[in-house]
Amino acid sequence: MNGRFVHETDIEREQLDWGGLGWISRPLSTGALQLTVLDVSLEPGHGHDFHKHPEQEEVIVVQAGEIEQWLEGEKTVLGPGEAVFIAKDTVHASFNTGEESARLTVALGPCAGEGGYELVDVSGEAPWSSMRAS
Repeated sequence: MNGRFVHETDIEREQLDWGGLGWISRPLSTGALQLTVLDVSLEPGHGHDFHKHPEQEEVIVVQAGEIEQWLEGEKTVLGPGEAVFIAKDTVHASFNTGEESARLTVALGPCAGEGGYELVDVSGEAPWSSMRAS
């Protein structure tokens, strides 16, 4: 197979307590080996807490809304058209501090595991557990 078209009805969606994931491309759906792509929503007041991807680089592009983006101990606010590149094994987090849903396009590579995406949650560990309070 040289590729695959992905229509809206092909995107597997998951609802989470902080927002939602739409799996655009991953090994299980498209046969991808090097790139996992997601459509992510973050609801106001919620976020994807501190975590890292030991074997994957990541790019997050803000399509709508506004997020407080952390890259290790540094943070900035990103709006539509802005992005962050995250090197593998780098702790990061994204929080919606606005009043509307934030919509993100996320790409990770290479694919990891059967689902194409693996992470290590570090939100309960120091210093990440108190990072936003400081």
